[in-house]
Amino acid sequence: MTSILNKIRPVILCGGSGTRLWPVSRESLPKQFVPLIGEQSLLDLTLERVISFLPPICIANEGHRFLVASALEKLAPYSQSPQIILEPAGRNTTAAMAAATHLPTVADDEILLFLPADHYVPDIAQFIATISDGISAAEGGYLVIFGVQPSFPNTAYGYVEAGDPLSIMGNVTASHQVQKFLEKPNAAKAQELFLSGKYFWNSGIILCKSKYLISALKQCAPSINDQIQKSMQAMEVDGIFIRPDPDLFLACRSESIDYAVMENYSKVAVTPFKGQWSDVGSWNAVAQLSESDGAGNGVHGAGHLYQSKNTYVHAGQRLVIGLGLQDMLVVDTPDAVLVSHMSLAEEIKNVVSSLKNKNVLQATEHQKVYRPWGWYESIALGEQYKVKRLSVNPGAALSLQLHHHRSEHWVVVSGQGKVTIGNQTMFLSQNQSTYIPIGEVHRLENPGTVLLELIEVQLGSYLGEDDIIRLEDQYSR
Repeated sequence: MTSILNKIRPVILCGGSGTRLWPVSRESLPKQFVPLIGEQSLLDLTLERVISFLPPICIANEGHRFLVASALEKLAPYSQSPQIILEPAGRNTTAAMAAATHLPTVADDEILLFLPADHYVPDIAQFIATISDGISAAEGGYLVIFGVQPSFPNTAYGYVEAGDPLSIMGNVTASHQVQKFLEKPNAAKAQELFLSGKYFWNSGIILCKSKYLISALKQCAPSINDQIQKSMQAMEVDGIFIRPDPDLFLACRSESIDYAVMENYSKVAVTPFKGQWSDVGSWNAVAQLSESDGAGNGVHGAGHLYQSKNTYVHAGQRLVIGLGLQDMLVVDTPDAVLVSHMSLAEEIKNVVSSLKNKNVLQATEHQKVYRPWGWYESIALGEQYKVKRLSVNPGAALSLQLHHHRSEHWVVVSGQGKVTIGNQTMFLSQNQSTYIPIGEVHRLENPGTVLLELIEVQLGSYLGEDDIIRLEDQYSR
């Protein structure tokens, strides 16, 4: 088994905004980085699932680069030589997969396993067995999609019709020739596909040799392949981060691998997926994956349900009580609350789109914002003042910066901070404070081995995050 796994390099697709899981999942912190099931994020679980394979390649949005790096650092085998391709903006799965194949470190004969970062697969042994089933077809020149046996007529997934088992070099494989791809069906069509027994859900997990994917791209999506190849030839390497040329990358059209290649290429196979699988695509899916009581109720966090049935509550630290609820979803975050009937879970993405059109900040941004040095959380906002809580990781530092419109007061709550203001440097410990005037150059660092936490009070005529003039930054922002 080990020799088989050593042939496969996972490519983890970390893009996507997960708007159907709003308000927990938002563009600034999508669902793949959030602990939705248990205490680990979906990306953490994905990385653990492939820890026996070759070191992975991750493809992520520029703005999420340190979230991906942090997930990789948690796992010792990956912390030494990770490769993270940073997209200046998302261009869908075809561009992302093409970028991986055109990495100089990827050999033509290498088998690549493309995995979305936001899937839930609890049984690692079954997952490995499933991927192993697809290797013969992949080595035989096929692009192998993994199909999940439908358990109900789902309208949220695309479907794949399987033909006869593939025979390669005289040997019958566990894979089948794909007869047809079908887009997400309406309810009546989904029922028909489910009852036929001939169709699989399209999991979006693909196994193939690099050279065969390049061949398929050249045949079915030559302009995307050429554009991404040029952008990767002009890439810049910054430590663990790989940046394709942004202008060349952004000039590429956005198209999914299903539309661009899989539906138009002759050598596409489907391999049945073994074990439990979910794309965690909606709050209904989260509810189904959570423990429930005898009345079908599930609760995450500080929630309590009374006289309720088939209801799911996702609460944080705040107490949430549901009384007399049926078939409802309740999701509570510090700055937004969602209450929805379960039958409308798929419509949440349209609500988010409407909020974005109305410039509602909570549509895309969390109250808690992650940065490469740690995070900050806005806890109070008024006319010409803002109060934040900051947490700075050991060894991390904010940029050397100044503000044109605000002054700042810092009060250390725990840990020790190194503060630079103008030409002066000082160290502050718990219950000590300092003041930064408008326009003064300053920096905050954590030279210690424990978290540095402090309260920041901003005063000024304008308190937007774009009033930051960075003079030096170890994170190249």
